[in-house]
Amino acid sequence: MKQTAVAPSNIAFIKFWGKKNEQLRLPSNGSIAVNLSKIYSTTTVDFSSDYSKDLVIINQKENKKETLRVSRHLDRIRELAGTDLRAKVISENNFPKASGLASSASGFAALTLAAVKAVGLNLSQKKLTTLARLGSGSACRSIPDGFVEWKEGKDDKSSYAYSIFPASFWNLSIIAVLVEKGEKKISSTDGQRLVGTSPFFKTRLKNINQKIVTIKRLIQEKNFYEFGQLVENEALEMHSIMLTSSPSLVYWQPATIEVIKLTHRLRTEGLLVYFTIDAGPNLYLICERKDEAEVLKKLKEIQSIKKIIVNYPANGAKLLRT
Repeated sequence: MKQTAVAPSNIAFIKFWGKKNEQLRLPSNGSIAVNLSKIYSTTTVDFSSDYSKDLVIINQKENKKETLRVSRHLDRIRELAGTDLRAKVISENNFPKASGLASSASGFAALTLAAVKAVGLNLSQKKLTTLARLGSGSACRSIPDGFVEWKEGKDDKSSYAYSIFPASFWNLSIIAVLVEKGEKKISSTDGQRLVGTSPFFKTRLKNINQKIVTIKRLIQEKNFYEFGQLVENEALEMHSIMLTSSPSLVYWQPATIEVIKLTHRLRTEGLLVYFTIDAGPNLYLICERKDEAEVLKKLKEIQSIKKIIVNYPANGAKLLRT
């Protein structure tokens, strides 16, 4: 009873920050994201009567906190399958964990698919997304292909993710720019608990649904100029909630600001490139494929950048045949 799955990380264009139900991981708002081709997790799940307890190895290390979180997720799957078998889980990220690159999204998407198939369950994609969401909210977006919408929902069944456009729909380059490789000190889960202390949070929620409608239209039209402006402003708005929470959350580093200023300068020079940032110091620069080489050339001028990973829109979680 062993299966291996690979799942991509994803980056949200319209983001969620805050949960209205912690236990069910129901977001305060819906979101729109795209899956990434070169940032992913590979996870093997082996259920066997040989194991007396779950063994979880992530990036070649055991961690009690992560083992507990993974075991809880496996319990949900065991309950669905009617089994009490324990499992050995081996997971590898090909990128730094807990650095603002959505390692929990790719990790729990891969875990969910591998575990479900290992116990012989045949679930719909919609059910897989709701199940992955219970492990990590944004993991639901790493299950479907390409450009993905996560419905906010009102309960467990109505909060799910689905593909709105295939990965091949738009030739975008999504360039991950790592300025820090270490783990962030405040996790996204802990940070999101503070949203209600920001005076701007309620205003954000009033406008978010219209943003979702608009971004879907702009993707459909492939209107990169207006799309990029909205994506960049959305990232800044989310970080304004973090900055005005109590206590405030400041994820950016000096190198983060340096890359932001670079994107502004490049646009004044006629090169259309926009940034987005999740909860961390690392950024994504988004441009059309035709401008990728020039953007990379400019990025390499910044000494403080640790690593650059060029991504394209990608398919979601899949099984690896072994």
